[in-house]
Amino acid sequence: MAKVEIYDTTLRDGAQGEGISFSVEDKLKIARRLDQMGFDYIEGGWPGSNPKDNEFFQRARKIKWQHAKLAAFGSTRRAGTKASEDANLQTILDAGVKVAAIVGKSWDFHVTNALQTTLAENLAMVSDSIAFLSAHGLEVVFDAEHFFDGYKANPAYALKVLETAAKAGARVVVLCDTNGGTLPWEIEVATQAAVKAVDVRVGVHIHNDAGLAVANSLVAINAGATHVQGTVNGYGERCGNADLCSVIPNLQLKAHKECLSKANLEQLTRLSNYVSELANQIPNDKQPFVGKSVFSHKGGLHVSALMKHPETYEHIEPELVGNRRRVLISELSGASNIAYKAKEYDIDLEHGSPALRSVVEVIKDLEYQGYHFEGAEASFEIMLKKSLGLYTPFFDLEGLRVIIEKRQGEAEPITEATVKVQVGDLTSHTVAEGNGPVNALDNALRKALEEAYPQVQNIRLTDYKVRVLNERRGTEAKVRVLIESTDGVQTWGTVGVSTNLIEASWRALVDSIEYGLMRMPVIAS
Repeated sequence: MAKVEIYDTTLRDGAQGEGISFSVEDKLKIARRLDQMGFDYIEGGWPGSNPKDNEFFQRARKIKWQHAKLAAFGSTRRAGTKASEDANLQTILDAGVKVAAIVGKSWDFHVTNALQTTLAENLAMVSDSIAFLSAHGLEVVFDAEHFFDGYKANPAYALKVLETAAKAGARVVVLCDTNGGTLPWEIEVATQAAVKAVDVRVGVHIHNDAGLAVANSLVAINAGATHVQGTVNGYGERCGNADLCSVIPNLQLKAHKECLSKANLEQLTRLSNYVSELANQIPNDKQPFVGKSVFSHKGGLHVSALMKHPETYEHIEPELVGNRRRVLISELSGASNIAYKAKEYDIDLEHGSPALRSVVEVIKDLEYQGYHFEGAEASFEIMLKKSLGLYTPFFDLEGLRVIIEKRQGEAEPITEATVKVQVGDLTSHTVAEGNGPVNALDNALRKALEEAYPQVQNIRLTDYKVRVLNERRGTEAKVRVLIESTDGVQTWGTVGVSTNLIEASWRALVDSIEYGLMRMPVIAS
């Protein structure tokens, strides 16, 4: 299996994406995770450009990296100066890294219009900068900025830039589609020409402005490149960079190019979620390979075939990238979906059985009322077990009351909830305040249950959504409440529907608490 080097630039190029701002701690955590995953290069940032990157490199020097080489980013020397006197190049030396990533112009238009210098001087800037860093013992990765646009405009000069970089000592010359607008067949021709022109490793760095970053990266590798740059989840400027969470599995599982070990590839979904959490970005459920929805199946015919042969509707085994198969439940579900989900809960429902037909009808009726189980699998499991007489509630509600008192015109209202529940022979009657009716109910219910079920304190709500189902009814409309909860290890969703917002919230809240208790073996006192 041919080896392709994986170069990650999440901490530099990815951090330039809109809405993304990593702290130094975030960057160090991500770098460690990438190293553990077996990535070959980690681009930490641009030393000297800001205090955050300076601190990152200072602290990174103390880390013993298991596999990856840490790279510092910078640009070629300025026109008309000496490399030895260039402050930018000096900051790279001061960063204490083993690899320098140097960006230089390879499009004649940029040389004359952006740099406003001559084509000859640009070649000298590339050569001098690489030679200077190499002489100080650094491995140099040369990023040929705008290479593909430059190749289309002046192929001889674009290739001359690569040749100059290779001759000066660059270990890798990287072909950059900086504007992200090159088409796959253009990538192929230019990459083949670059591979023929130099005797060093050729890499690619593709942006996603035309939605082709992953495809173009694969085309370039197929054309002879052996080094690929990108970011986790495709984060980056404008439309982002090539998403390594798609590039890597495509290369390894489809093109049979070695990138990561099998065990590390199986951590890819975890890596994606980890980075999105630190980037404070909502995970993309439909992100190829690692998204929550990409191995999800809803149509009954699909699930029926899937149960016989998974390859009928899945291009790879989800586990290869650390993902999992999900069968969704909705009014479109057939008996196969229900039977498949029941097996997940160790419930055997035979096809054609009255029990299975009954559950299907219950689901269709609930979905007609407005329930939505695709994002509320915990509520579905509870409903299924209730329908089959397999569920024992953890408590019985005897009554609840919510009081909202507004005392002054501009002041926030005060909310108080009273809950009375029966747990075995114990009756618990509690009162709690909250910053709203749902929060107050949540606090009161936990308070009522904590003596019998102390584990309830490990359950916390992480998300709360309300959707109006029939907007034209105005304030009389039916609402659906979706609640997401966690015990710190697993996350689950529950749902409640009613024309009363408090009632809908209560139903979702009760399912949330009971599901959490169901996962933790407890004995009521």
